Amino acid sequence: MVVQRKRSQRIKAKDRNGGVEILLAENVEHLGKQGEIVRVKPGYARNFLLPMGLATVATEANKMMLERHRIRQEEAAVARRKQIQALAAKIKDYSVTLEANATDDGHLYGSIVANDISKALKSANYAVEASQIKMDGPIKTLGMYTIPVELEQDVKSEVKVWVVPTASIK
Repeated sequence: MVVQRKRSQRIKAKDRNGGVEILLAENVEHLGKQGEIVRVKPGYARNFLLPMGLATVATEANKMMLERHRIRQEEAAVARRKQIQALAAKIKDYSVTLEANATDDGHLYGSIVANDISKALKSANYAVEASQIKMDGPIKTLGMYTIPVELEQDVKSEVKVWVVPTASIK
């Protein structure tokens, strides 16, 4: 059975090398990322990319929609970046106080890790994940520490952490 396509659905080569422009709907390994316009052989587009839903024909309408979508994405990224920078400024002025059981020398029976600091920040309505807190190692003694926080790749801040002994009632 031969499938007949309408003339408008046929994919024809646009250049003398035999390539056609397609718009990737998903990331395709060794070809490109979602939203990119790439040039491929007509058979590859017709037999694999289009039937699998990985791409669509790069018409002028699709290109305009892609550009509008890209502009909206950039605006959203700018707004998100402003929020993250505001969060970084707030965190820099905040200090976390954590209670821990300690010896008379000031050594902790356990240790304070990034997860403990993250929980304390979240309880104060600062959305900071444990993976964003960059500690050299666990805290094992009482005292005040300045811990770096990396909210995004180039948005960094610090948080002050006070480790105090647990109040004991005698």
